[in-house]
Amino acid sequence: MTSTPSGARRDDDPSRTTRLRVPAHRTGNTGAFRRIKKTLPRYDYEHYSRLAGPLTQPDPNKPYSVRYRSLLSQEPHRVRVALMLAAAPLLSVVLLVWLLQPAHWTERDYPAFDWLPALDVVMLVSIGLIELFRCLNVLSNAHATLVARDPVPVVPETGTRVAFLTSFVPGKEPLEMVTKTLEAAVRIRHRGTLHVWLLDEGDDPEVKEVCARLGVHHFSRKGVAKWNRAEGPHRARTKHGNYNAWLDAHGDAYEYFASVDTDHVPLPNYLERMLGFFRDPDVGFVIGPQVYGNYDNFVTKAAESQQFLFHALIQRAGNRYGSPMFVGTSNAVRIKALQQIGGLYDSITEDMATGFEMHRAKNPATGRKWRSVYTPDVLAVGEGPNAWTDFFTQQMRWSRGTYETILKQYWKGWYSLPPSKLFNYTMMIIFYPMSALNWILAALSCALFLGLGASGVNIDPAVWLMLYGNASALQIGLYVWNRRHNVSPHEPEGSGGVAGMVMSALSAPLYAKALIDSVLRRKSRFVVTPKGDSASPDTWFGTFRYHWYFILVFGGSLTAGFVQGNAHPAMVVWATFALLITAAPMFAWRHGMRRDRRKPPGAHAAGRPPADRPPADPPRDLAHEPATQRLQTLPRVRQQAQPPDPYQGQQAQAPQYGRQPHAAHGRPDRPSWAASPGGPAGQGRPPEGPAGPGGATGAGDSTGDDQTMQIALGGLGGRKE
Repeated sequence: MTSTPSGARRDDDPSRTTRLRVPAHRTGNTGAFRRIKKTLPRYDYEHYSRLAGPLTQPDPNKPYSVRYRSLLSQEPHRVRVALMLAAAPLLSVVLLVWLLQPAHWTERDYPAFDWLPALDVVMLVSIGLIELFRCLNVLSNAHATLVARDPVPVVPETGTRVAFLTSFVPGKEPLEMVTKTLEAAVRIRHRGTLHVWLLDEGDDPEVKEVCARLGVHHFSRKGVAKWNRAEGPHRARTKHGNYNAWLDAHGDAYEYFASVDTDHVPLPNYLERMLGFFRDPDVGFVIGPQVYGNYDNFVTKAAESQQFLFHALIQRAGNRYGSPMFVGTSNAVRIKALQQIGGLYDSITEDMATGFEMHRAKNPATGRKWRSVYTPDVLAVGEGPNAWTDFFTQQMRWSRGTYETILKQYWKGWYSLPPSKLFNYTMMIIFYPMSALNWILAALSCALFLGLGASGVNIDPAVWLMLYGNASALQIGLYVWNRRHNVSPHEPEGSGGVAGMVMSALSAPLYAKALIDSVLRRKSRFVVTPKGDSASPDTWFGTFRYHWYFILVFGGSLTAGFVQGNAHPAMVVWATFALLITAAPMFAWRHGMRRDRRKPPGAHAAGRPPADRPPADPPRDLAHEPATQRLQTLPRVRQQAQPPDPYQGQQAQAPQYGRQPHAAHGRPDRPSWAASPGGPAGQGRPPEGPAGPGGATGAGDSTGDDQTMQIALGGLGGRKE
């Protein structure tokens, strides 16, 4: 059952897309829709916050269990898709078997030196592993496409006690950033008790002032010895240590906590779309996708595109087995389930490690394993890395954390995880090691063939080109076809995601370095990805130092191949291609610097407000305002007696985001990335008036209805459905 605009209840199919009624004054005599001449938001976050479908009411006559809707069930051309899903992995396996036939192995009657046959065997093994990894990648994507599904959202239970958490590291994250996040957090709607908490690593006085002004609870573990250990769940200077300290101090007061990274601005319907799944007693945590709102430079755009497969496909496939991966950027957690496993796991990627441990544990109330739910709803908009240094730092940490999970935790899953969940985790965690080994083996093959004349196989180039070309075309075709399931509100509709594929290739040297460090057991440390004005500068030999190693390998192999006469055309092309990929981020960095120099003086950077932006309202002294007026500003930080109906059709307020100095908690400026497409970023007019509680527009404001309608019908600023 869902609510209609009039408040009545009616049966509803959650698989149906919500359609908005077009008012009569918007159509002419011919029935054609007239274009609305009003400013529209740059990105339709409100629509993307409801990708899983409308909220539904669970059946009160039977125990609730999360229901799912298959993505393939909505595909009109299922035969075509089935053929592609079967052909892509099949042809990859055919290529692997044909390539490694014994008849193709290199045999030498008179080797140039004694140990050349041994190098031929190394080449053969390298070629076989590279092709095997490609087959596994295709198989993983085909499997995810086949089983991917979305949960059917349900209305949350009322009266629950929820804490909304975010953390802050002074010096690493700008105060303006966390202020924007907190300003959005106090507007989150919830029918029950909701307290917003800031977990401050530095116990900063300015942060305390912001919290006091917004009505946010402040917590700091600074100076408490038991919460600042050298290792373990309370490790000092780590995110998981910060959260575990709060869990130890205040966790028993709440049933659930929701959290976002400091740079992620939540939408008002954050809890409405997540908490309903906790009606299922075996759901331990719920996660959402990660998107970047500072969508104004190549690094950020490509970094978001790189995550397409994970958030649009792999996580949805995890729903099939009840084990999507825990992601710390946007989530909600059942506190008793987290306390059962001892809090967040001590790892540089604490989210993935914690999710793995929770899936191994059983719910003591039901005796069943804890499960998780991934919703494609975009409920928080974050800030991605905008410099190559920060992007590579992020990739190093993610890959190193995955290797640590494989080495320290994965083996435990063989006796404590159901086979289905173990299979799902295997498909998820093989990406980084396969990418790293592919790159290392490719460099080794180039060095052995071009430098020393080793050869693993002797094959017909025409047959190889036919098989490899068709297999690669099907692999890319499967990737491009899945782009229709993209959850990003920023990437243009119909884009092929080439930037994301390129970024994965450019990151391969980092994955290789992290793998070597993990195998050698070199110490790693948690590094917060700098954000905003704290972004790290890029340098030739600091940012790209690991790329230089592989440039020397590929460049040296090419030189040796021409000098010693081992320059086979196919291997020369491959080594040249690998060399260009390795050097590509340096070219992109220098190109970006030259483009920035050509910008006219005084022009504000993309994503930043112009100097003529209308000022925000003057600061408000909340301590001296009447209680009723303060409640309008801080609607969800205490028990609510008469909450508004959160299920009415409302246009959610776009998250506030920007790098301008923060103002008081009054009417915020329109963020640059939500500006009207009718003009440059930042030139859209500010809202006509402050939104009501929960960020909904007032009844007398027709702008929101017109904008939502225009977006739903495929107008500017919205995705066409």
